[in-house]
Formats: sequence, C-alpha cells, structure tokens
Amino acid sequence: MRQAYGEPESPGGVVPDDALLPVVSVVVVNYRGADDTITCLRSLRDDLAYPADRLQVICVDNRSDDGSVERIKANVPGVKVVESATNLGFAGGCNLGVQHAKGSVVAFLNNDARPHQDWVRAAVDMLLAEPTVAAVASKVLDWTGEKVDFVDGGLTWFGMGYKTHQGEPDDGRFDTPRDVLFGTGSALFVRADTFRGLGGFDERFFMFYEDVDLGWRLNLRGWRVRYEPASVAYHRHHRSMADVDSSRETYLLERNALASLYKNVSDKTLAMVLPAALALSVRRATARGEIDTTQLDITKRRLDGPDDSDPIAIPRVSAAALFAIDQFIEMLPSLKESRAVEQAARVRSDGDLLKLMRNAMEPASPEIPYLMAHRALSETLDLGEVYGYRRNILVMTSDAITERMAGPAIRAWNMADVLSGDHDVRLVTMNPHSDPPPAPFQVRYTHESKVSPDVEWADVVIMQGHVLEQVQELKFASKILVCDIYDPMHLEQLEQGKDLTDARRAHVVEVVTEVLSNQLLRGDFFLCASERQRHFWLGHLGAIGRLNPTLYDSDPSVRSLLAVAPFGLSAKPPERTGPGPRELVQGIKPDDKLTIWAGGIYNWFDPLTLLHAFDRLRHRRTDAKLLFLGMRHPNPDVGEMDMATRTRALAHRLDLVGRNVFFNETWVPYDERQNWLLSADCGVTTHFEHVETTFAFRTRVLDYLWAGLPIVTTAGDSFADLVAQERLGVVVPAEDPEALADALERVLYDEEFGKTCQVRIQAVRERYTWETVLAPLVEFCRNPRPAADRLTGTGPLVAQEPLGAVGVMRRDLALMKEYLNAGGPGELAKRAGGRIRRVLRQGR
Repeated sequence: MRQAYGEPESPGGVVPDDALLPVVSVVVVNYRGADDTITCLRSLRDDLAYPADRLQVICVDNRSDDGSVERIKANVPGVKVVESATNLGFAGGCNLGVQHAKGSVVAFLNNDARPHQDWVRAAVDMLLAEPTVAAVASKVLDWTGEKVDFVDGGLTWFGMGYKTHQGEPDDGRFDTPRDVLFGTGSALFVRADTFRGLGGFDERFFMFYEDVDLGWRLNLRGWRVRYEPASVAYHRHHRSMADVDSSRETYLLERNALASLYKNVSDKTLAMVLPAALALSVRRATARGEIDTTQLDITKRRLDGPDDSDPIAIPRVSAAALFAIDQFIEMLPSLKESRAVEQAARVRSDGDLLKLMRNAMEPASPEIPYLMAHRALSETLDLGEVYGYRRNILVMTSDAITERMAGPAIRAWNMADVLSGDHDVRLVTMNPHSDPPPAPFQVRYTHESKVSPDVEWADVVIMQGHVLEQVQELKFASKILVCDIYDPMHLEQLEQGKDLTDARRAHVVEVVTEVLSNQLLRGDFFLCASERQRHFWLGHLGAIGRLNPTLYDSDPSVRSLLAVAPFGLSAKPPERTGPGPRELVQGIKPDDKLTIWAGGIYNWFDPLTLLHAFDRLRHRRTDAKLLFLGMRHPNPDVGEMDMATRTRALAHRLDLVGRNVFFNETWVPYDERQNWLLSADCGVTTHFEHVETTFAFRTRVLDYLWAGLPIVTTAGDSFADLVAQERLGVVVPAEDPEALADALERVLYDEEFGKTCQVRIQAVRERYTWETVLAPLVEFCRNPRPAADRLTGTGPLVAQEPLGAVGVMRRDLALMKEYLNAGGPGELAKRAGGRIRRVLRQGR
C-alpha cells in the first residue's frame, strides 16, 4: 500500500484557553450621565462571557461636577474611576483612560451603550486570528437590537464620514465580516501598542469623527480595520447630545471633517479637494439656513434707492459651518505638524482606500442648492475620475439562478453581491429554469434575444460559460468585457464526452475550444481560479496572439489582463438554521461518523474508489457513513452523467446503500447547505489522474473549509496542494482504496488529529472569502479600461466567423442535432446553433 502524504503533524495551533487570552481594558467616558454609565459598567462587570481576570474596566469622568463620581464608585465597586481635571471630550477622555490601561487590547464603549455577552470575545478572536487587523469594529444596534446603528461606514471626498444602513432593520444582511475604513468609537477595539503609537484619538476633535480619523490613519499605515458582526453592542444613539443645541454638533462635524481631510489625503489630492471642500461647507451653511445669498449682489439690486444697511440675520445652523471654517484656519499650524507625521508614515495611497470609502461621491446632505453645488464642483474638478463614480456593471450567466444553485451561478451571484456595494449591478441569467431569490441587487431571467437593453446600459460586462456565443453583439460592441474563465470547459469535455463516438467527441472539444478562444480574443480582462490555471491560460493567450508587444510593453507581468480569482466562500461562519442529514436521512444516526461528498457526481470524478474504500472501512468501523450531497443538478439542461449511474450501481453491488452509503437524490438549496455540512465530520473529494484534474479547481471543496471540515482528497489538483501544504487533512494517491480507507479512518476517529486540522482550516479559510478572492475584479471595476492591445487596435481582431461555409455549416448543424438530443450537452448546441443561424442570415 502506498503511503498517504500531506498529513498534519503535531498540533501547531490551538484555541487559547482562558489563561492565554489577552487582557482587555475597556474605557467608558462619563460626562453628567451617571445613570447610563452605571448601567453600562454593570453590564461590563456582570454580563460578558470573558474571564473577569482578563478584563479591566476603566471609567473616565470628564469633570461632571454633579456627583457622578461618587455615584459610580458606590454603585459599581471594583471599576477603576479616573477623574479628569477638565472636560476633555470623548477623544481626550478615551486617551486619558488608555494611560491607565493594563491590557494589550483597549476597547471603547459609549456610556449609553451595553455589550452583548460575546462583545469582547468575538473581537479578541478576530485579533488573534488576523495579525494584520489593528482594530475591530463592533456591530452596533439600537437599544432593542432591532435596528442598525453601525455596521459599516463611508467617507466622502470632502472628509465627512457617514454610517451606511443606519436605521435599517438588522435582518441578517450585515452578518458578514468585512474590512472597513473605520469603526464607530461607541464600540471599538484596538491593539493597545498600535493605538498609543498613533497618539490615540486626535484630542483637537473633542468629539465626532475622531473615530473616522483614527481608522483612516490606521489604514494609511497598512493596518486593517475589521468589522466583526459577532461583536455586538446596543446603543441609545446620541444620548450624550440630547440637551445640546444641534448647531454645536454641526460645528464640530464641519470643523473636524476639514481637519481629518487635511491631515490624511495626499498632497496631490489635497490641492484638488480642499478648496472645493471649503466652498461646499459654505454652500451647506447657506442651504441649511435657506439664506438668500444675493442680498449683497449689486448686479441684482437697484442702486438708485436707499442702501439697506441693517444687519443680515444668519441662523445658528449656518453660523456653525462658517465658524467651523474659521476655527479650522486657527488649527492649521498644529494640523500641519500632524499632517507631516501622517504623510511620512503612510504606506497606502488614496486610491488604495477607495473601496473602503464606499461611495466617496455621496453628497451627504439633501438640500437642492447644496446638491447643485456638489454636482458642479464634482464635475468641474473631475472628482469622479479621482474617486470613481458608480458604474453600471452587468453580470451574465447561462446557469440557473434559483435557491438550488450550482457553481457557475453561485460565482456569478457573489460577483454581483461584492460589486453591488460600489456600483449599480444587474445579474442576468439566460436560463429559463431560473427563479431568482431576493437579492440586494437587480437579478432576473432574460431571454438572450432581449438582452440588448442590458448590454447598452452597462459600462462593464462580466460573463462566463457560453454567454459570448449567446449574445453575439458582445463580440463587436465597444463594451469593456470581463471573461470569467475559471472553468476550462474543453478539458472537462475530454472526460465528459467519452460516451460519444470519436467523431462526435472531437467535434465537442473543437467547438468548446473555439468558444473559449473567442473569449480570449475578445476580452479586456480575465479571471482564472489558480496560478496553475493562469499558466495554462497564458499558453492559450500566447497561441492566439494576445501576448503581443503592445500588451507586454504596457504590463510585462500581464496581471492587468489575466488575474487569479479562486472560487470563494462566505465570510460569515456557517450557523445551523434547520435540520440536516442526521435528522432527514434514515440510516444516519446521531453518533455515526459522517463523511460528506459536496456537489454532484461528474465523469471527471472518481467516486468508485471511494466506494471501495468504504467497503473496506465498514468492516473496521461499522458507524462510518458516506453521504453524496446532490445527485440531480439544479440546471435541468445538465443531465445525469454516466459516472453517477456507475456510482449507484457499484454501491448497490457492494451492498452499501442504506447501510453505509446514502444518496441525496435532489440538490440541497444554497442557503441550507450549512445544515448538511455542519452535520458531517469530514469532507471528501476523489478524482482520476489526468489533465482535467491538473487544472481543475474543485469549487465545492471550499464548503469544507467554510464548515471547518477536515478534508480527504486525492492528489493532483491545486486544492490537494493546499491541503498538503497547510495540513488541512490527508492527501492520498489516485485510485488507491486502501490508502483512502486509512486516511478516512485517521480523520474520522483520531480526535486530536481532527481538531488540529480544524484549527488550521480556521486560519486558511479567511483567504478564500468572496471579498478576498474577488479583489482583482473589484480593483478592475474601480478603473475599467480596454486591454492595451484592443485599445490601440494592434492586437488580434475580435473573433470572426471562419471561412469555408459549407464545411462549417455541416459540422455545426450536425453538432446541434446531436446535442439537442443529448440532454446536458444540449446547451452547448444552442450556442453553436446561434452562430449557425447568423451564418445562414449572412448567406455565407
């Protein structure tokens, strides 16, 4: 028997026990709000699921002079109370508290907030898992936990931060961790040394935007700020300002936005936006106060009458912005020193942070005169070119968009989802079997003959599969085209077509290769799934003439043309929402050791060796069970392949069905798959050793990472390399049932080994979140451009119809007939058929 390889060694990482958790120092600032503060401090003392000896609670009193200190000490003994000689504001109060902090992590919580029991632990887990994260932004809800106070923040080009989704219901949309520009100071965690190294909050801000400024500075220095939805706090919004006139808040917001902008943007950006930001602040003042700004304009007033010399009344809300500009000027000498420090320390450009700004062109105020000024300044100064206007992005697929989605549809869906935060996105499927679920972006079925309006609407078109053959106008339109070539379909056809005659099989591979070549000739940007694939596609691009001097001279790495974007997984850990196989599948008991095969059974997989392995394993371990998760593809055009039939037959012949092997004859809905995965103890995928394996990317294996399942797989593909290198399970040679049985037994029954794999998986899966893997696409859509050789016209022409009409038509008509009769491959024939119809119309 050959030896399995890639097995984890002794545990290299463990979940820390309580004694190894960092000390967290929580700072709460009080100013004449003792009732709220006492409630907050008691929650910190009594309600947190965090070791008390690893928690320090500090209350800073900003010279309330109302008996607050005495009340707090009497009602919450054990809390360290720090008395300030003056009112330092929120920023200064927090900094004073940090001077007394003993922890390696400092946390800030508003005095009118209360923490969820996991508030600290969830944030600490994030900091432990992600060394590049300097700060964790909590999810902040209203006091009842029903509506959003903070889940993300944006930043305008003129320096004003804003909360996205504030006031919306907390309905599950905001449960995915993500990088953000800043967190709200009402519930925020920061590494203590990093916080001190940056000088803490800017005390000149007093209150408001000190958290925006801190997050901005952290990001510029290369740190990440991470939103963690499991770290929850509940907030009585603006209780501290309830008795203060709103004009004072407006004053601070206007002044601090200018100060933060001045400190943090680059020299080039500052020269462009600071004058415009000052002008816009004035227009906000006059618009909010509904001031007639023509009162002193002599071109609009009669000069032959008496001059009106009475004072001009200005509302407080207008005076606030004017006073803010005046005091910003007073601050400039000290701000200049701070700016020098920040600019010298920055390692990231303004452009690097565009994504985190969300929508930099957000006007942030509703008055009509103000909106007119915002538009005029933005257009006159071409700020849209600097900050990126929202673009129209069209994502197109031929796969069925339903609750039961397969890989291509899942990928298209998540592309649309990730891009929808920055752009206006439409996801269009041309599969009539679609029934799209609700989405935060436009999604619908459209017949291929009626898709022209969508194409015309789009600035960028992202397509996959056979879309280019379905929508012929894309070949010749001037649209920027992104081709998702993560699936080398022609290599799959080498396996899938084995049941056909030699002539038919050759036709299939030839036509699919032509489909892909047309994409490679036409596209402006390409996405593949791995570095292995990238090498493969570079060869194809070179063979058809796309690696030409024009393209090479513009980018010798060719990354601007072909980037790696693997299949992804949700950043939100799976949570059980319903029954799984142990409840739904008769014969799988609660204590059985369950191995799961995610996805379907296709001809390029090798489930037969897996069945032989389970036939061996069941004699040693009677409770070992195997479940095939989906036998019927959600796209009815994809028929059952021969390998699925052979798998059922072998399972029956070995008398495994209903005993140790089980088949789910349908397809698990996408948003229910976690209930099945979380019931399993191990994930498995096995395949043959051939060229398709070499360049494949097994998308459903990512579900194993998502669910934290140790993986058993055969060698040969990029995921096997990952499992071996990161020690996420066991890699075995192809077609070796004995080695496979031993590997399964090791993963299922060696508890220490399995836990070690799970710990490593937790560290690795962050690399494969959709947000991370689609970063090249996000970056391209931020500044889309035609490929260098297509822009100059020196590269190959877009795909044209081949000459030799009679031979071509005979070949394609025969192929269309064959695949219309063949079920699954019929979709391919439709693509070829569309091309044949166009040839006939042209009379060629």
